[in-house]
Amino acid sequence: MSIFPTKILLAMDGSTEAELAAETATELAKHTGSELHVLHVLALPIDTQDPSSFEPEVRRQMEERTRATLEDLVGEIESSGGKVAGSHLGVGRPDAEIVEEAEEIGAGLIVMGSRGYGPIRQALIGSVSDSVVRHAHCPVLLVRGEPLAFPTNILLATDGSEEADLASSTAVDVAERTGSELHVVHVGEVRPVYHPEWHGYITHYEELQQEAQRQLEGHVKRIESTGKTVARAHLRMGDPDTEIVGLAGRLGAGLIAVGSRGRGPLRRALMGSVSESVVRHAPCPVMVVRAPGRNPGG
Repeated sequence: MSIFPTKILLAMDGSTEAELAAETATELAKHTGSELHVLHVLALPIDTQDPSSFEPEVRRQMEERTRATLEDLVGEIESSGGKVAGSHLGVGRPDAEIVEEAEEIGAGLIVMGSRGYGPIRQALIGSVSDSVVRHAHCPVLLVRGEPLAFPTNILLATDGSEEADLASSTAVDVAERTGSELHVVHVGEVRPVYHPEWHGYITHYEELQQEAQRQLEGHVKRIESTGKTVARAHLRMGDPDTEIVGLAGRLGAGLIAVGSRGRGPLRRALMGSVSESVVRHAPCPVMVVRAPGRNPGG
């Protein structure tokens, strides 16, 4: 099921990473015929629960400066050839404002940098982006390193879960609309079983590899049954985050697509250690997809 064309919500904070996200969102909007909306949040101190507690004049000045920054950001996007359908000012917690604005405008995709600055610098890869991915009703594209440019190689990481299938439909759609190559990877986890005489012998390796190959082939067949093309399927065995990031680097991938929850070897922490590690270490933007309505903590 295609999500494009849609409304793309670009969350900006004036950082270098946000500038890369702006280039990515603009490029994606052009190729998918989507509306681009820009959000800039006046991030209040974390100990400030009630925005109305500010002196009216202080708050007015803060909002004016933030609105002026928002107008400058929109101007920069439009001067570079992009088209902004709507600009939005948020006041409060950045993660909450991003999620709420996305729901309010009916966004199909949120784009944001994977690092921030100022009051959220320390945590944008942690509490802010993690919270947005966990609670957003739509996919979230996290940008670091380089902006996304098309055509490119798109690496879809699959594990047979519902979330991976949703990531697959989005990745397939982006690949088709941008003339990009779609690569699919499935990582089979191998757990060593220790025995005094085996010295860490990895049991049932062949069985695990065969099962991983079966799942990979099944996913590729489902994609190709819809008339889409998979440039190449990749089977890897080992740590999911390490294998995904390493393969993306070797392919020169411009985008990695991954589900935010998994099944089997990825289920425990795909929005924890695995996906966070992929976002932190990937040489390109990462699109994280979570099934709508799924309890983030479940």
